[in-house]
Amino acid sequence: MRITVLGAGAWGTALAAVAAENEHEVTLWGREPHVVDEINNEHRNTLYLPNADIPASVHATTVIEDARGSDLVVIAVPTQHIRSIVQDSDVLRGAHVVNVAKGIEVGTHLRVSQILEGLNSGNTSFGVLSGPSHAEEVIARMPTTVVAASTHAEIALETQRVFSTDVFRVYTSDDVVGVEICGALKNVIAIAAGIVDGLGLGDNTKAALITRGLAEISRLGVALGADQQTFYGLAGLGDLIVTCASRHSRNRFVGEEIGKGRTLQNILTHMTSVAEGVPTTRAALELAKTLNVDLPITSKVAAILFEDEEPRSAIRNLMLRPVKAE
Repeated sequence: MRITVLGAGAWGTALAAVAAENEHEVTLWGREPHVVDEINNEHRNTLYLPNADIPASVHATTVIEDARGSDLVVIAVPTQHIRSIVQDSDVLRGAHVVNVAKGIEVGTHLRVSQILEGLNSGNTSFGVLSGPSHAEEVIARMPTTVVAASTHAEIALETQRVFSTDVFRVYTSDDVVGVEICGALKNVIAIAAGIVDGLGLGDNTKAALITRGLAEISRLGVALGADQQTFYGLAGLGDLIVTCASRHSRNRFVGEEIGKGRTLQNILTHMTSVAEGVPTTRAALELAKTLNVDLPITSKVAAILFEDEEPRSAIRNLMLRPVKAE
């Protein structure tokens, strides 16, 4: 198949390598000429994946029109930039589209599949690939499992065939809403997990956060029509665990640095990659309000990020909420 990956960051590069391993014709689009040149000439992407080797068959480009005529287009750019990148192009026309970004659009409160459906791209067949899958480990061929979800069974199955290898196992699902909400909200909870780490709190605190965070994510997802079971699978519990615990997690890193006393602006200014959980925190809260869904952890993350609430005070306020049944 002819496959184009939009986004030459860590995750886009790793997925391009997986598809190339399965002998597909892979084009990797990126905005930064020096990144594209390095991929083509040295088969490396040291800015986003230091020390990783990229298959020589992956062709990188800065010309987005090179994606025209692809059988499958993978969207691996940050959620808040998807609209601006693809709305004035016809690169999605005729292709199956699989999104791997994880977020909710600020202002519109749309999930990525909803953004794509509204762009009049000539394509209404979308899927999403998500799960516990840090790019640094995928490119190093460490065993990884993810889920491909689509309301069109053929797209989920095609995504499964394209990316499944002996070290990258893909399951299928039809719950696009659940998988997208899991991917978006787990980043918010990961920021909270980083704050816990930055404050030097213990395993009890982290376990409580992950467990109650999962309850919060599923509450919002079910209100949007998702399947409750999705939240206990790879896209939900699996991705939540890895993002809250891993040294590779950008969102956990943001939280950890805040817990150590740095400001959000200072942290983001010095980051190479995007922490999707920051804008999603605001968007998720606004979306939850329209549905009358309570997101207490997300609310406190927002207060810490945007209203300068002191983290220990925020945790204390969460602990002193009225007691209730689990």
